[in-house]
Amino acid sequence: MTVSAETDRWLRRFHPGPPDAPRLVCFPHAGGAASTYLLISKALSPVAEVQAVQYPGRQDRRAEPAHTAIAPLADRIAEVLAPLTDRPLAFFGHSMGAVVGFEVIRRLAAAGGPAPFVLFASGRRAPSAERFETVHRRDDAGFLREMRELGGTDPRVLADPELVEMVLPPTRADYQAIETYSAPPDAVISTAVVAMVGDSDPRVTLAEAELWRRHTTGSFELKVFPGGHFYLADQQGAVVDAVSAELSAARRAIPSHETGER
Repeated sequence: MTVSAETDRWLRRFHPGPPDAPRLVCFPHAGGAASTYLLISKALSPVAEVQAVQYPGRQDRRAEPAHTAIAPLADRIAEVLAPLTDRPLAFFGHSMGAVVGFEVIRRLAAAGGPAPFVLFASGRRAPSAERFETVHRRDDAGFLREMRELGGTDPRVLADPELVEMVLPPTRADYQAIETYSAPPDAVISTAVVAMVGDSDPRVTLAEAELWRRHTTGSFELKVFPGGHFYLADQQGAVVDAVSAELSAARRAIPSHETGER
């Protein structure tokens, strides 16, 4: 892959993968950053080149305004990913990241570009399973309470006023983006979907995760893990095994000329 300035700004590769392996693009949750996937990247490096998306407004991109709507964020990421045709693509998105990944796939397909062969939609109800949520409108105290209750953010960060001042604006922007998102009725992709969910997730019921089936003309599978919204933290090994098995099977099924082998 030839790394352009824009690619380098939006994508983080923490570990190299085999030259004939698929590229797994990972999309963070609301308030999350590319570094969220550091350990998963290392674990999956034998079977994939993992590229984690770095949204604007956090870490080394904290000077840039965070997006407050899914559509323009997906538009921009699709533009960045469109030239990456040297390997088969797969997507993994957790929570908001699952929706961002889904919308990026829709844009890549509409442009006739390289469509991922699988979307791992983790910790997020299907686009058609709408809920009325307004967490992004709460005052700072109420918003931070939500972050503490849901988990996924180091408690030490939430206890430090200076760090809170850094993470609150982009996280609130992300919440606004996902809480105001509404999928078109005909939002369907041909990419296979593997929905993954914690069995006690307060933000996603199993029925809501099952509805991802309606949004693909490809294959569908639902995988349930013990845990809540951030089940990934405790079930990382099981998640890596499930993703690795899917990617390895796809890698074996891809003809050598499509992976660059000679």
